Order: sequence, then structure tokens, then C-alpha cells
Amino acid sequence: MEVIKTVILLTLMSLLFVWVGGMMGGTQGMLIALVLAGVMNFVSYFYSDQLVLRHYNAIPVSRQEANGLYVIVERLSQKANLPLPQIYIIPDSIPNAFATGRNPSHAAVAVTEGILELLDDEEVEAVLAHELSHVRHYDILIGTIAATIAGAIGMIANMMQFGAFFGGDRENRPNPIVMIVLAIILPLAAAVIQMAISRNREYMADEGAARLTRHPEWLQSALAKLSNYNRQGMVQEATPENAHMFIINPFFGKDISFASLFSTHPSTEERIARLEELKLELKS
Repeated sequence: MEVIKTVILLTLMSLLFVWVGGMMGGTQGMLIALVLAGVMNFVSYFYSDQLVLRHYNAIPVSRQEANGLYVIVERLSQKANLPLPQIYIIPDSIPNAFATGRNPSHAAVAVTEGILELLDDEEVEAVLAHELSHVRHYDILIGTIAATIAGAIGMIANMMQFGAFFGGDRENRPNPIVMIVLAIILPLAAAVIQMAISRNREYMADEGAARLTRHPEWLQSALAKLSNYNRQGMVQEATPENAHMFIINPFFGKDISFASLFSTHPSTEERIARLEELKLELKS
């Protein structure tokens, strides 16, 4: 079912991309956008994980280099009936983590040095269980592809805004007012799509982690610590396009006022409250 949802969403987002191309360049623009959408989906499907890991300077670690981390991930993978993912450490003092890859057989989990210093072993296990829940539900695929297309839509919106003022042939180019309106609306639409995808799946991953560890309080404690710490700073090189991949929004400290309406993550308080409801169910 998750794979079907992913295909439907990607198709809709690709059609939106093609429609934008048509608005900019008619039939020729639609064809170019269609080709670009196909290329982006191909690159996102096969190479998005490596691109994201490289962006954050993630370093692959062996069992000898991080035995404790391997033991936790191996135990959780066996419980979840998942292949052992590749394990990376990001040289960043801000505590955070994410998972990436196109499917459970080609998955990777990455944690910052900061998260290993801030959290105890039980809290680290809860965070990794959350990320493995994303892997199991194919969230890592839809998230990375959605991020790529959202970034492309934003780029085209900027081009449309520029073209509205500096376009050449007045007879062939679209109405400049329409282009300006679309340049404003499209990035907001892309943000709303990412928000809707990410918020729901964060709740699902939280629940999955609680059921996997049988200790919702571990994740509650981890989320509270991560939320408090991330008010002070954000992961280096973090971008809005892939912010939804992290367990805590890396822009949390700056996510205020109007911008908070488009946050890719639900509030930490709401996530902790939902985990509290699971406690009674898991104890029964």
C-alpha cells in the first residue's frame, strides 16, 4: 500500500512539474519539463541517498569503529525483519539523525556526533528505531524524491518570476501577472505537500519506534532533549528541501511565526502526547 501511495504522489508531483513547464514554454516547455521530471525521478530513486549523505559529509563506519552503534542497529533490524542498513556518522555537534535510501535493501541511517554525546543508549536506540520505521514504510524513498521535485519547482518558480519581468517576446510568453502569482503559489504548494507527507509519517515512525522498542518513554525523552538542544543551533549545510528527513526539524530554532505553519514536523509536544497514549496500550 505504501508503494502504491508513493507512485501516485510522485505521478501527481511530476504532472505538476510538467504543467509548470507548459505555463512557461507551451508544448516545448511541457516536453522539457517531462524529460527533467523523468531524470529527477531516476536520479532521486537510484542516487538520492548518496547525494544527501555526501551533502552532510556523512562518514561510513565499520563495526570496529562503532561497535555499540552496530549492536543497536543490528538488534532493531532483526526485530523489524529488515536487512542491516549502512551506518554513517555526521561530523556535527548538533544532535540529529535521518534515514535515506530507495528501499530496505538499500538503506542507510546517519546520526550526528552530537546525538551520540547527548543521548544515552536507550534514547539512541529509540531514535534509531524511529529511523528504521521510516525505512520499513518506504518513507525514505518518497521523502527524497519529493524533496528533489519540490526543489525543482522552487527553482522554476524563481525562473518564472524572473521571466515575468525580463521575458523577450510579449506575444509568446505567458501573462506576467499569472507568472508572478504562480511564482508565489508554487513554492508554498511544494512546502504544503512536504509538510503533509512528513508530519503524518513522523507520527507513524514514532509509533513504529515505540512498538519496536516497547518503551515509548525512551523516544519521549530523546525527543524532549533533541528539541531543547536544537533551539540553540542547526545542523550545518541543512536545507529546507531535505529538512523533513531529520527526526527533529534542523530549522527548529528558527521555525517561528508564519513559517511554523509550513513546518515539516509536528510539534514535539504533540509527538510526546501521542506516545503517552501508546504507553497504556503497550502495557495491556
